Amino acid sequence: MAASMVSERGTSPAPDAPASAVATSAALSLEALSLGFRCRYLSYDDLTRQVHAWADAFPHLVRVSSIGTTTEGRALWLLTIGPEPDRLRPAAWVDGNMHASEFSGSSVALAIAEDAIRAHLDPASPLHDLPPHLADIVREDILLYVLPRVSPDGAEQVLQTDVYVRSLPRDGRLGRSEPYWRHADVDGDGKAYLMRREDPAGDFVASPEIPGLMLPRRIEDPGPYYTLYPEGFIEHWDGFTVPAPSYLSDNETDLNRNFPYGWAPEPRQQGAGAFATSEPESRAITEFATRSPHIFAWLNLHTFGGVYIRPSGDRVDKKMNPQDLELYHLLGEWAERFTGYPMVSMFEEFTYEPDTPLAGDLASFAYTQRGAVSMVCELWDFWKQAGVEVLRPFVWNYQRRTREDVIRIGRWDQEHNQGRLLRPWRAFEHPQLGPVEVGGYDPYFSIVNPPPERLPELCAAQARFFLRLSALGPRLRLASIELSSIGEGLTRVEATVENVGFLPTYVLSSSRALPWNEPVRAGIALDEGMELLAGDTEQEVGHLGGWGGYQKSSVPFMARTSGEAPRRRVSWVVRGRGAVVLRARSVRMGQVEARVDVG
Repeated sequence: MAASMVSERGTSPAPDAPASAVATSAALSLEALSLGFRCRYLSYDDLTRQVHAWADAFPHLVRVSSIGTTTEGRALWLLTIGPEPDRLRPAAWVDGNMHASEFSGSSVALAIAEDAIRAHLDPASPLHDLPPHLADIVREDILLYVLPRVSPDGAEQVLQTDVYVRSLPRDGRLGRSEPYWRHADVDGDGKAYLMRREDPAGDFVASPEIPGLMLPRRIEDPGPYYTLYPEGFIEHWDGFTVPAPSYLSDNETDLNRNFPYGWAPEPRQQGAGAFATSEPESRAITEFATRSPHIFAWLNLHTFGGVYIRPSGDRVDKKMNPQDLELYHLLGEWAERFTGYPMVSMFEEFTYEPDTPLAGDLASFAYTQRGAVSMVCELWDFWKQAGVEVLRPFVWNYQRRTREDVIRIGRWDQEHNQGRLLRPWRAFEHPQLGPVEVGGYDPYFSIVNPPPERLPELCAAQARFFLRLSALGPRLRLASIELSSIGEGLTRVEATVENVGFLPTYVLSSSRALPWNEPVRAGIALDEGMELLAGDTEQEVGHLGGWGGYQKSSVPFMARTSGEAPRRRVSWVVRGRGAVVLRARSVRMGQVEARVDVG
């Protein structure tokens, strides 16, 4: 005979008002709580107010917690979003603003969070263009983790002063006796841009057409010629040597070189930091991820370029796990369709030196050590927007720009960006270099991040992609529970443990052998006075396949269901009358359970 099941997940009491009215009221409340992150870039204080406003207004859906504290005392705020947010289940993670000037990642991450909250508050409302059954999966079966700002110290410095910081505004390196640049506001206008100095050996000339634009010098160009430097001062200056500028001249660590997988020290990897997870920001993420094996998807938001970067970071595609590669090919199709961004191999299209993989990046850590479907997104397809050719391999876009490309960018700034990029040059007497001009480029609201008025479309497109990615999670179920009498006072309890999700319970083929990636287990608990006669209290079910199994043929003549079984049966024999609770669990799935009355 079939048994009735009672879920023990917990339910909310029915409201006095109609459900539709309650949902509408909650959605209006959500809109009122917005601090405008879809059209401007938030300071740390505003970001803090935003995440706490959601958690305070919707405690049944949203948790906010600090997973760590920066050296300047700022919390790393993590949002957990979903009904019963403390209940463990498969989770999708998104983070942004790991690099200090790339704050559009914070806006996109917050927009994803807000869209998810809205979908939970009003289940009847559309979740972008997700079909209803996919929206239901995101609402009911998936947790979202959102870390909107990985580097609050660095972002705050850039937002307030435009002083360049790669990740962190600190430098603990010892033995620095050679001259180096310290980025600073030298003329007291509250911002730090560039300095140019006339120099007969200079490698730049001023554009005759676009005021403020500097062009790479050609042999045909008449003077004057210029050298370009960051606005700032030279530390350990000897009165003569002008050091070559470096993006890490006065800030030691690039957070995206400080994670454990493949970490390599200087000089093998510039920006690596003193040791893997030497920084509190990278350490906090690493520790949280290690405690959270249920994270199955990971999106690491950067800028700029308009591209998704996928594994593998240390090998060519033909040496990558073929099942993983097939999955990423599918995600690449989605990326192009929903955002217009291509998806490229990190190793094949995003190594700055050929055959020299980056070391210590977060996406490789999430993929290789945490078994998550991870990727980087370089937000803001600036090359396309500025009308310059998009080059492949994609890394060439940052390395091989021509003089004509620079002129097109200058014109785009005049015609489409309100002149935010180009700042007038102003004469200044530098205490070390003498006569210079200060001004030039302010790239943070043009090249590095989109103009604020372009943020809404960016947020919407990225949410469409990420929420689909979230819907791929494995979904554990207890189904077909059957009770059969096999003698006086004896009952056989049988159940089907199944995975109805796209991904298998081990998530990635390449991660199946990771020692913590345990198989699914099923257990039984009995009321007092009952006795278990056959079957272990807890028994191994094994891993279960997902319906999105790879390498299946869909050609009509060859179409067949293939792949790993998505369900298995478990059984016990019990004596007595009362209730039994059946459970199925794993570290990647969390736990589902059902209560059954026996006898």
